[in-house]
Amino acid sequence: MALEAGARGEIRHTVAPADTAVALGSGSVPVLGTPKVVALCEEAAVAAIDGVLPDGQTTVGMRVQIDHLQPTAVGIEVCAEAVLEKIEGRRLTFHVNVNDPRGLVATGRVTRVVVETARFLDKAR
Repeated sequence: MALEAGARGEIRHTVAPADTAVALGSGSVPVLGTPKVVALCEEAAVAAIDGVLPDGQTTVGMRVQIDHLQPTAVGIEVCAEAVLEKIEGRRLTFHVNVNDPRGLVATGRVTRVVVETARFLDKAR
């Protein structure tokens, strides 16, 4: 398989107490916290290209642009979707949406960069 625009990934998740703004330290209300929304979008982007990169390569997060538009209560299932929009060299840009049964919860873009895993980890030391 080759890396191609249009690749899609989807993650389904039921909001738990640990996912709330209160638990994540990002607010004072017990609803899906923005940090969890971002994590779900990143996870969907990773899923979109799962199994496509050669051994020894991975992607790392570079930029996240998210509009968190409506609250989602604990116990509600959300679906994060990512579509690979653009490939610019090693830079991959995904359009992401998170929906719950009532509609759009969040939308935006996630940019990830393809790296050589070993080389990247060496830089972290």
